[in-house]
Amino acid sequence: MSARLAYVNILARDIDTLADFYGGVFGFAEIASHKSPIYRCLDANGAELGFNAPLARGLLNIEAPQPGRGAVATYITFEMDTLEELDSALKLAVSLGARVLKAPYDTYYNARQCVLEDPEGNVFRLNFRRGPRKPASEVESPPWIERT
Repeated sequence: MSARLAYVNILARDIDTLADFYGGVFGFAEIASHKSPIYRCLDANGAELGFNAPLARGLLNIEAPQPGRGAVATYITFEMDTLEELDSALKLAVSLGARVLKAPYDTYYNARQCVLEDPEGNVFRLNFRRGPRKPASEVESPPWIERT
């Protein structure tokens, strides 16, 4: 089997505002031919980032989240080409209404990233790969080992 990620869809309260937010932060252009009253779509450089209006929940048979139910189960990661782009996107996202959940930090697998929440509460991550991913066996202080 050969598969590729083609679409990432966010169920949004306001598809126009959220599409404008992600388009503004990352410079993704709208795919106008995909637009409908309940859908907006951006060209995310090879994948399509779509925004579905609340009506789509019924069309897709997806139950709406209930207040206080469950933790975040899904997030989107945007790969940045440079550290400067990561910093710039972070500042722009915050200026457009994002909230920082985790400030930029270095990962054990050789990346720099930060975690944010968009204006509707969806979680996304900005990532910059510093170099080749380190194998787990080469990580000096792995987070999966309990320290005493």
